[in-house]
Amino acid sequence: MPAKRTMPNAKVLKTTLVWIGAAAFLLATSQALQAQATNPTPAVSRPARPAPPTRDPHTPGFVPATELPDGAVPPVDAEGNFILGPTHAPAPEMAVRTNVPQGRVIEFTMSSADSRIYPGIARNRNTFGTPDPANPARLVVTTSHPAPYTRRVAVYVPQQYQPGAAAPFIVGADGPDRLLFSALDNLIAARRVPVMIAISIGNGGGDAQGSERGLEYDTMSGRYAEFVEQEVLPLVADKCQVTLTKDPDGRAAMGGSSGGSCALSMAWYHPELYQRVLTYSGTYVNQQWPYNPGTPHGAWEYHEHLIPDNPAKPLRLWLEVGDRDLLNPNAMRDNLHDWVAANERMAAVLAAKGYHYQFVFARNAGHTDGSVKRQTLPEALEWLWRDYPAPAK
Repeated sequence: MPAKRTMPNAKVLKTTLVWIGAAAFLLATSQALQAQATNPTPAVSRPARPAPPTRDPHTPGFVPATELPDGAVPPVDAEGNFILGPTHAPAPEMAVRTNVPQGRVIEFTMSSADSRIYPGIARNRNTFGTPDPANPARLVVTTSHPAPYTRRVAVYVPQQYQPGAAAPFIVGADGPDRLLFSALDNLIAARRVPVMIAISIGNGGGDAQGSERGLEYDTMSGRYAEFVEQEVLPLVADKCQVTLTKDPDGRAAMGGSSGGSCALSMAWYHPELYQRVLTYSGTYVNQQWPYNPGTPHGAWEYHEHLIPDNPAKPLRLWLEVGDRDLLNPNAMRDNLHDWVAANERMAAVLAAKGYHYQFVFARNAGHTDGSVKRQTLPEALEWLWRDYPAPAK
């Protein structure tokens, strides 16, 4: 794995991120609202998604992959591309076991009124947007407006955690994620992953362009990582009485759908903060809003330009997609909303650039399929952390 990066001075980093983040948000929001005021577009209902087709993992253009026996998961010491069979029984490690130490879960609520980075927006119900006539990859949303929100945060602290020790941790989107907590109880007890803390953060509400969740997860920037660093982690340390590592090699991000692309953005734009990424049905498609000319195709840019056109970063990635994952032409008709193709393309560019990655194509599986997650999450977590220093015996 590439050499670790040295963390910058924490005080300088925090101050710089606050000012850069605040300026970027105000500029993007001002431009979006000004465009809406000067070029109003009638609000339209969000179109219904068509039923996705079932894809063949051996489709020409898809990555070559190893077919696994039905019910099997990839080896934890292997990299590359794998195909799961159609049966998805829960892994044994997903069951609650009374004979292993149980971590404690601390929950608290955050309010938009206390956030400098995400003061809150929402899109009116039953509205969506319309494509820009001059650019079908740009969605014009006229029904987004400031709005308050609250979010839940659930923090898993394993029983084996030693107070005062700087612990590795994983940040998860769309929390609380009880499946993650159950898996960690068993994996930590078996010494298959380090003694780590899990921080499962709820989103700010809504979905897609013009919503708070869309702004947080689909924006192509490091803003969400900065939000976590400046506004979430200090609360976690204080309320849960834990010490979180500053080493990016000991920090992971995970999520499904837009939460998955968000996890990659956390690491891509801030590899000095996060270097491990785990995604289910990652939304590596064109969902960003407000429009950013620097990344005109949103998260599709990861496999179109950003990864292939830049030096490899010190990241380790585990990705999954289902054979019935989303194919959403939607109103934009930009050919940039195919989740299966997007994840296949991600696997191809990661391989070409020499990244450490494992890609899973799941048969008989939909978008962020719960049965696939229950089958694969223990292996995914163990693979993601397998090169991290093992816990002391």
